Amino acid sequence: MLCVQELLKLELFQKLERDRLDWVCDRATQLELARGDTLVKEGNAHKGFLILTAGSIGVTRFSEGVEMPIGHHHAPSFFGEIQIMTGDLVPVTLRALSDCQVHEITPEDFLQLVHECRDFEKTVFQTIQKRVQGLQSFIQNREKMAALGTLAAGLAHELNNPAAAVVRSLKDVTPAILELQRMNLVYGQRNVDEEHTAQWLKLRDEGYKFIADNNSDPLAMMDREDALQDWLENYGVAEAWKLTTPLAAGKIEPQLLEPLVECWRDDPTELRDMGLRWLALSFEVMMMIQSGLRGAERVSALVQSMKSYSHLDRGAKQQVDVHQGIEDTLQLLSHKLKQGVTVKRSYDRNLPKILAFGSELNQVWTNLIDNSIQAMAGKGNLEIITAGKDDQPNLKNTAAHNDMASQRIIVKIIDSGTGINPAIQSRIFEPFFTTKPVGEGSGLGLDNVRRIVENRHRGSITVESAPGKTCFTICLPVNICKI
Repeated sequence: MLCVQELLKLELFQKLERDRLDWVCDRATQLELARGDTLVKEGNAHKGFLILTAGSIGVTRFSEGVEMPIGHHHAPSFFGEIQIMTGDLVPVTLRALSDCQVHEITPEDFLQLVHECRDFEKTVFQTIQKRVQGLQSFIQNREKMAALGTLAAGLAHELNNPAAAVVRSLKDVTPAILELQRMNLVYGQRNVDEEHTAQWLKLRDEGYKFIADNNSDPLAMMDREDALQDWLENYGVAEAWKLTTPLAAGKIEPQLLEPLVECWRDDPTELRDMGLRWLALSFEVMMMIQSGLRGAERVSALVQSMKSYSHLDRGAKQQVDVHQGIEDTLQLLSHKLKQGVTVKRSYDRNLPKILAFGSELNQVWTNLIDNSIQAMAGKGNLEIITAGKDDQPNLKNTAAHNDMASQRIIVKIIDSGTGINPAIQSRIFEPFFTTKPVGEGSGLGLDNVRRIVENRHRGSITVESAPGKTCFTICLPVNICKI
């Protein structure tokens, strides 16, 4: 049974008169926990007000499918007051780290104490504030790390293909160049006609330019391959199929080759078809180089997007191009978008830059776009609209109108997903509120978005949603932000 001396070890109960302490002891229900026992599980309905008089309780929370320790309670301590005051489900799991003795007071009795004693109430709310701030800070850091992990995984996925193209090109180009050098040496040892050589070089250079300009029509390419395959086989080239694709890529037609190989038709040596192999291999090398360049450019673009996204080379508060931030975000989330999301951009390119915290605004775009992708299950239409707004439309052409402080920009992010249930639309920006299953969402993503928009940038964010269309509207001042 709970005794008064145990209660008085806690500052909270030192505020109560002796008769109220006796009243609490009489109404408390004792719970015994063995090490490893779960007192309450994340996502369950709350219990009453709990007083720990012996042992230690661990506090954990699921994040990205992993149960993360976020704190502990050592006797003497109390907890459970937040859920009684809010009526929410328990956001954490409480598990005994040792044999524990816990005393439970019903929510009704706890609320009676809160309403009767002002000092008791004040201490409870001070404790709630500290605990919510601590939990919120921990989960926000986890949210940032999870977002960083998502971006890192996406970036690694996007970098893999172009990086592999660069490696493959560099790996294959070396033996190809060595073979070209050998062919040149063999050809140079023969009695060659300079005009004939110039014709081969002209054909090669024209093919190089065609490959570099990347003007190839797939249907025309297939027709050239078929014609070249027949011609090469008739000419007697072994493994003719290996030559058709590179020759076709260089816009080579059989009629261009006929006059060039005429003088070698009866040559018994490798020179008979070496010119054809030399030309095909030359184009292959060019294609490898082009592939490597495209891969390197893609890698460079992704790195630049990540650098721009995180604003690594700038101060915290800066002139920010909202369009650039949105495009950097889309670039880094492209691995999710390419699965079936069509992006439509309706940008007002005349919008001015705004004075803002660039990396924080990018967190806003990341959260909202990623939520939209999830709402559409990876398939649907995503529309992003930007526009300007004047807070003083009746003062056009005046000094007040020309002051950028009166100007705002609007960003709308619209998806064709399932929509948000009207019953919960008013709660989606609340801390810890989430519609996702336990362990899949912290409920702080949209709360973080709201704080960045409203608290840090003195803007506003609203949402309108119906099945098939959800629109988040962000309004930001041009040159005002809060440090």
